[in-house]
Amino acid sequence: MKERARGFRREMTPAENKIWHFLRNRRFHDYKFVREYIIGSYIVDFVCREKKIIIELDGGQHAETVDYDNTRTQFLESQGYKVLRVWNHEIFTNIDGVFEALLDLLESVPS
Repeated sequence: MKERARGFRREMTPAENKIWHFLRNRRFHDYKFVREYIIGSYIVDFVCREKKIIIELDGGQHAETVDYDNTRTQFLESQGYKVLRVWNHEIFTNIDGVFEALLDLLESVPS
């Protein structure tokens, strides 16, 4: 699984690259995010471990995997994480709205 996560880090999608530009190196309000992080038997796109907030980017293929995504989200939430699901097109058309929702979520969780 570790090798698979490394592969995902090497081959990021355009949407992942764009959001990572703003999240890496504590650029987003000094919150530390990591990418392609393993939790249980899942690899999540981005996570702020301190606040237990996960960002999952969904492309068109996720419309066909709704049951899997719901099961995955339920597992992650059972581990104490909050999951913010974002459609890829939102990264390109409404990144300010995405970051506003993310900041609201981060600030709603106590340290």
